[in-house]
This record gives sequence, C-alpha cells and structure tokens, in this order.
Amino acid sequence: MLRITIHGVVDHPVLELEGCVCGPWVDELETSWRDAVSRSTTGRVHIDLRSVCHVDARGRVLMKAMHNEGAEFITSGFVLPEIVRELART
Repeated sequence: MLRITIHGVVDHPVLELEGCVCGPWVDELETSWRDAVSRSTTGRVHIDLRSVCHVDARGRVLMKAMHNEGAEFITSGFVLPEIVRELART
C-alpha cells in the first residue's frame, strides 16, 4: 500500500509518500506526480521518501524518470539515499 499526500504551494509542491512504491501503486504515484508537475508554476516537485519502506523495479524506473524531469527527493536513513544516488548516476 502507498499513501500519497500532496503538501505545499503551487511553486514548490511536495508529494509525501508512505509505504511501498511497488506494483499498482507505481501507476498511482506517476499519476499524482504528473498532476503535481502540471499544477506547479515551476514545473518542479519534491518527493518525500522518508516514510517509504520498499521500492520495486518499476518504482525505480519511475523514480529515474522523475529525477530526469527535475524531481527533487527528500530522503533519510541509509537505503533510500543510496537508491537516489544510484538513480542520479545512471
């Protein structure tokens, strides 16, 4: 399960994610992210990954696309910051 909460104003929206970025939730995240980007005056969105417990292969592909299109990730701990660094390198 993945909970997606949108915070912030139109110039700096934040998608706060809680749960797992996997399976059918990847499609839900993509829809929410694209909607936030289209509403943002800057076209940029922050993605808060601090409460994410797992990211599957499809989730990583989406996160790579998000990164390539200017999304900024908020992370903590050890695993998710490393995943974000890996996405930035590839």
